Amino acid sequence: MKKVTLLINFFLLATFALHAQQNNISGTVKANENTVIAGATVQVLNTNLVTKTDEEGYFEIKNMRQGKISLMVSAMGFATEIKVLAGGDKIHITLKNKNNALDDVTVSAQKRDERLLEIPIAITAFSASKVNDFRIQNLKDLATVVPNLYSSNPGDGRNVTSIRGIGTTSYDPAVATYIDGVNQFGLDTYIASLFDIERIEVLRGPQGTLYGRNAMGGVINIITKQPGNTTTGFAGVDIGNFGQQRYSAGIRTALVKNKLFFGAAGLFNKQDGFYSNEFNNSSFDKLNGYLGNYYLKFLATANFALTLNVKHNENRNNGTFPLAGSVEEALINPFKLNQNSVAEMADNLFNASLSGNYSGNDFNFTFQTAYQSNYRYYKQPIDGDFSPLDMVSIVNNYGNDWNKVQVFTQEIKFSSPANRLSKLKWLVGLYSFYQKNPVKQGTYFGANGDLYGAVPNTTAVNVNNGKGLGWAAFGQISYAIADRLEATAGLRYDYEHKKVSASGEYLIPGYEPIITQADTIGKANFNALSPKISLAYKLADENSVYASYSRGYRAGGITQLASDPTAKPLDAYKPEYSNNFEIGSKNTFLNQRLSVNFAAFYVNITDAQVPVLILPDALTSTRNAGKLSSKGLEFELAAIPVKGLSVDYNFGYTHAKYKTSSTDNGSETIGLNGKRQIYTPETTSMLALQYSHKVDQSSGLNALARGEWLFTGNQFFDLSNQIQQKGFNVYNAKIGLTQKRFDLFLWGRNLANKTYIDYAYDFGAAHLGNPKTYGVSLTGKF
Repeated sequence: MKKVTLLINFFLLATFALHAQQNNISGTVKANENTVIAGATVQVLNTNLVTKTDEEGYFEIKNMRQGKISLMVSAMGFATEIKVLAGGDKIHITLKNKNNALDDVTVSAQKRDERLLEIPIAITAFSASKVNDFRIQNLKDLATVVPNLYSSNPGDGRNVTSIRGIGTTSYDPAVATYIDGVNQFGLDTYIASLFDIERIEVLRGPQGTLYGRNAMGGVINIITKQPGNTTTGFAGVDIGNFGQQRYSAGIRTALVKNKLFFGAAGLFNKQDGFYSNEFNNSSFDKLNGYLGNYYLKFLATANFALTLNVKHNENRNNGTFPLAGSVEEALINPFKLNQNSVAEMADNLFNASLSGNYSGNDFNFTFQTAYQSNYRYYKQPIDGDFSPLDMVSIVNNYGNDWNKVQVFTQEIKFSSPANRLSKLKWLVGLYSFYQKNPVKQGTYFGANGDLYGAVPNTTAVNVNNGKGLGWAAFGQISYAIADRLEATAGLRYDYEHKKVSASGEYLIPGYEPIITQADTIGKANFNALSPKISLAYKLADENSVYASYSRGYRAGGITQLASDPTAKPLDAYKPEYSNNFEIGSKNTFLNQRLSVNFAAFYVNITDAQVPVLILPDALTSTRNAGKLSSKGLEFELAAIPVKGLSVDYNFGYTHAKYKTSSTDNGSETIGLNGKRQIYTPETTSMLALQYSHKVDQSSGLNALARGEWLFTGNQFFDLSNQIQQKGFNVYNAKIGLTQKRFDLFLWGRNLANKTYIDYAYDFGAAHLGNPKTYGVSLTGKF
């Protein structure tokens, strides 16, 4: 089937090698009337056409199509500009100094490159320089930096992320993550570590029309740097307290100029751990990991490119779940725990994709075929009771035929061409996936197992062999009703089939296995229509307002078999649906020195999915809890008030409450009416001030100082709202030197050493946010 799919892809692309009327575009890029900019990048958006200026600041792009196109121009030390012009024009572009102007931001939120200012969606975008400024090295570092976004994990690296009160409550996320166009299918298959990033886009609110399943809360879209004709590279080292070490290097180059390009980047990181284990007086959560990202890009013609991308991530963690038994214990005795069983987690992720991109005179066409896998296991039994007693341990090391998730995805997409001759922009596509998830897990009751109500030295083994497949068809059109008014409408149909075959047995030494669950099969089908409509009006070229409605959808599933009989094995839980209303405004003022964005939203959710941790198996079971409403607002400001000083500020408010009378968590009935949503801070706020001063004009050496304040408001971690973290402040800073060839910084995080809960289970076990960390980073660039 996969071979047939690839053949179809190549056949379609081969038939697109048409000859259309072509034009050239040329011009110069300058810093001012008398100074040209050499090495500036000039790219035609939504095509494969890109070039750099020569020593005279001159550029020329051939094989242009007729009609208006969007040209993005960028250079180191200058603010990015986007120009709309007709093919065949000769233009002169003057870029503003980065210390005097904000970037003109481009995003691919609607699966085509567009100005952020013109898209009727609440979006926070981070350029490569912004990613470095905020030290975003993991997806959870986006928490509070993006308004109304929260992200954390219990120490195992699988982040629970929520946006606007809609959060990940099972292994199927509510916030979809895409890396280089590939949907990171579930918590088991996504790569959380980040480096060598070109851009990060965070789309707030449901994006199901274009992004499909499990994008109810929003989408995190990550684009890494790709190779081109110019050879570039970097090498970096980060050293900090707690034995933190991070080494990275990469290179991008042309193997055959204008035809074949190669890129490779690698990262190694390790740390000694924040926690001490009083059971054996050792560091508990030592970890290390390797991450690689490789590109091979073939530009067959000016209009057709093929890209092969391979990523892998190997993580090792000695002490995967650094959890105190209760919130009180975690706060009174921070970063100390007492666990008798310390296991090493091995986490091996592999992602590969083949993408094709054709930009034509009448339409554009893209396809992407992707494969993801994750083999995650504990080399030794892991502590299941988080105590020094030998009560419960979890075993899942049964060989690589088990606990290895595999996913195949395929997407093809047709869209209107980059050259704009019509008031209509359109996009249609198909998406399909196949998932295989064989889970085998044992629950071992040790010498103190009788304290848990079990027979000591026995093991309950459960098998959940899951498979899923699905497909979707989607489309979206945008039409310019008037000169400044544009309407957008979209629709997506999703179908999904899930199947789980389960069995269980109880092992007592010296006795034959006792069958606790005969081979049983559970099946379920889900489908949904996800519409979207919006209106956007441009008050002026740099000011717009919009209003939108969209329907969100998160697929249902099947409850896994566990040793707890109240878990109702192989029962299907329902899909989750939402109706979402949003208004907003996007603005740039003062000759690109001030950006102000605002959004207000209301979300009504039915059949809300909530998590229940099944003990002692440490499996997450999902239940439907009826209705949930969420409303709030967001404000974002970016400014350069004086030369060299940049200001970033955001504020988010979310009021998310259940409107259901009660739900069953497996052991008791919880009254939900009026309860706050979990993993949802009531407010988030962030202020970042950065000042850059040129030390030496000839070398371009700059001194830089930066400070950040982040506030995360009150939030709850359990449905009964008994486990709470009050609002808290975190302060970060860095100071150093930056130049075209290197960056050198001293940095500090959580400088006030605030102790706070950032993750907790509904039975009370709690994980703390990172303590005060500090260090030095050096990066060389060429």
